[in-house]
Amino acid sequence: MTAAAPTVPDALETLRDRVAELSFGLAVPGRADAAREARAVVDQVDDYLLPRLRDLDAPLLAVVGGSTGAGKSTLVNSLLHADVTRAGVLRPTTRAPVLVCAPADRAAFAGDRVLPHLARTTGAPGGPDDGHGALRLVAHDALPAGLALLDAPDVDSVVTANRDLAAQLLAAADLWIFVTTAARYADAVPWDLLHTAVQRGTAVAVVLDRVPPEARDEVADDLAGMLRRAGLSAARLFVVAERPLDGGLLPAEEIAPLRAWLLGLAADQEQRDAVVRQTLAGALDSLSDRVTGLLAAEEQQHAAARTLQEAADAAYARARQEVDDAVAGGALLRGEVLARWQEFVGTGEWMRGLQASVGRLRDRIGSAMTGRRTSPEQVQASLGSSVADLLQAAADSAAERTATSWRSLPGGTALLAGRERDLEAASPDFPDAAVDEVRDWQGEVLELVRSEGAGKRARARWLSWGVNGAGAVVMVAVFASTGGLTGGEVAVAGGTTAVGQRLLEAVLGDAAVRSLAARARADLRERAGRLLDTERARFADLVTAAAPAPDGITRLRAAADGLATARRSR
Repeated sequence: MTAAAPTVPDALETLRDRVAELSFGLAVPGRADAAREARAVVDQVDDYLLPRLRDLDAPLLAVVGGSTGAGKSTLVNSLLHADVTRAGVLRPTTRAPVLVCAPADRAAFAGDRVLPHLARTTGAPGGPDDGHGALRLVAHDALPAGLALLDAPDVDSVVTANRDLAAQLLAAADLWIFVTTAARYADAVPWDLLHTAVQRGTAVAVVLDRVPPEARDEVADDLAGMLRRAGLSAARLFVVAERPLDGGLLPAEEIAPLRAWLLGLAADQEQRDAVVRQTLAGALDSLSDRVTGLLAAEEQQHAAARTLQEAADAAYARARQEVDDAVAGGALLRGEVLARWQEFVGTGEWMRGLQASVGRLRDRIGSAMTGRRTSPEQVQASLGSSVADLLQAAADSAAERTATSWRSLPGGTALLAGRERDLEAASPDFPDAAVDEVRDWQGEVLELVRSEGAGKRARARWLSWGVNGAGAVVMVAVFASTGGLTGGEVAVAGGTTAVGQRLLEAVLGDAAVRSLAARARADLRERAGRLLDTERARFADLVTAAAPAPDGITRLRAAADGLATARRSR
C-alpha cells in the first residue's frame, strides 16, 4: 500500500520548516534581504496561510495599513463610531496593533490560530499592556460577525520594530485596506508594499484620505491610473474628503461607501469567500518565486563558503610545498646545523675506523671542520630547532596569506572581524606543537635505525657513535640534497653525508639506508602536514560555522516540489 500524499497544510508546514532552517551566516551582498525574506515567508505561513487553510470559514481579517499620519486609527474608530484604537497627533500612535471583531467571533482570534507570536491583551487603548509583541483584542457590537478589522502600525514608522510588525500584519491579512492621503499617495514606501500585494495576489482596497473637495475627482483619477499601471486595477478605491472631524471621527457620509462595502462582505458569504480565495491562492502562488529567490541566496552562501575554504586550502597547500621544498633543497643544512654536522663528522671516533678510501674522502673535507667535539645529540638538537623554525615560518605565512585573501572575498572580512590578531599568524600553541612533533619525528628515526640494525649488532659494535650517530646520519640525509646549497656547502654537507651514508650502507645495506631516509622524509612530511592542517582548521571551522547546511538547498527544493504536488492533487 502506497503512503497517502501529504495534504497542502502538511506540505506547507514542511516547506515552512525548511525555510526556517536556512542560514545566512556569511556577510555576502544581499544577505540581509534574504534573511528578511526568509523570516517573512515563515511569518506568513504561521500567521496566515496555515491558519486559513485549516479553517477556510473563519472570519475575514481586514488589516488597515498605511503611512504615518494617514489616519488609519481615526478611520477604524469612525467605521465603528467608537474609540477602539488610539488616534492622535503624536507619532507613532499605534504601538500595539488593535484587532476589533464581533463578540461572536472573539474566540476565533483570542487563541493563537492567527498571529500566534503576538500575546493577546484586552486593556484600554494606550494602556500599559500596549507594546511590541502584543495584540490588543477588542470585541465590539458595531462590527458584524464574519469580519474583523486590525489597525496596524505605520509602514514607514521611525521605529524599525513597528515597520517590521506592520509588514508582518499585512502578510497575515485576507484583505488590505490601504490608507494614504492626497498629499502622500505617490510616496515610495506605500507603493513598495502595494507592489508586494500584486506579487502575492492579495485583495486590496485603497482609502484616499484628506482629499481637498475641489480636487476630489482629479486626485482620485490620478491615483486610479497609478493603481491600474501597478496591476491593481481590481482594487476598490474609496475617497474621503478633507472635512472637520466630528468628535474626533470622520463625517459619516464620507466613510459611508467603505462601511457599506465592508458590511456587505460580512453579510455575503460568497463575496467573503471570494476575497479569501483570492488572497490565499495568491499567497500560495507567490511562494514559488519567493523560494526560488531564497534558493539563489542560499547557493550564494554556499559559493562564498567554497571560495573562502579554497583560499585557505591554497594558502596551506602552498605552506606544505614550502616545507617540502626546504627539505628537498637542503636549505636547513646551513648555519648552526651545518657547523654541528661538520664538527660531528670531523671529530667523531667512528671516522678512525673508516677504510682508506673513505679516509681520503674525510681528508678532503677535513679542512672545513672546526675540530671541536660534537655529539650526535647536539646535531639532532640543532637540526630539530631548524625544522621547528621552518614549520613556524610556514604556518605564519599561510595564516597571513589566508587572512589577506579573505579580506578581498565576499564574507571574509566579517569572519575576520575581531580575530585579526589571532588569525594573521600561527596559533599561540603552534611553537610547542611543532617542537613536540619534531622531537617525536627524531625519536621515530632513531627507532627505525635501531630496528633496522638489530640483526647487525656484531658488525656494528665497532661503530662508536651507535644508534644516535646513525640516526643523525639518517636525519641529515633527509635534507642532504644540493638544491639549497652552494659552493663549499655542497662539498661539506653533501660530502660528509655521503661518508656517513657509505658507512651505514656497509653495515645495513644500501637499500636499507635509502629506505630509512625515504621513510624518515615521508614521516616528517606527514607530521608537517598534520600540523598545518590543524592550523588551517581555524579558518575552516569559521567558515563551517557560518555556512549553510550542506543539504539545505536540496531539502528546500524537495519541500517546494512537495507543496506543488499537494496543490495539484487537491
